[in-house]
Amino acid sequence: QVQLVESGGGLVQAGGSLRLSCAASGRRFSYYAMGWFRQAPGKEREFVAAITGITGSRNYADSVKGRFTISRDNAKNTLYLQMNSLKSEDTAVYYCAGRVVVTPSSREYEYDYWGQGTQVTVSS
Repeated sequence: QVQLVESGGGLVQAGGSLRLSCAASGRRFSYYAMGWFRQAPGKEREFVAAITGITGSRNYADSVKGRFTISRDNAKNTLYLQMNSLKSEDTAVYYCAGRVVVTPSSREYEYDYWGQGTQVTVSS
């Protein structure tokens, strides 16, 4: 069983930056593909970014490309999401997710483990 715990959310002004972290338990973290998803009020949860296990190859939703960066530190069992140039439409609860294969996915149903979420609020 893998546990994921997000942190780093908060209130920030538009144009500002935040870095989210996701601490993972388990000894095979480096082999897991990891992703970030978000859910805004009244909307469905949507894909933000994902990163492969081992190689660290990344992909992003078009809405965050060029502004957000996903990364991982396998030695620390931690996933990150650096968010720059934040917009009011980035306001959401952000979730990290993991799947027990190296290949990432943009489909939430393909993930096996989920964190509890962290709130990000961007004021305009």
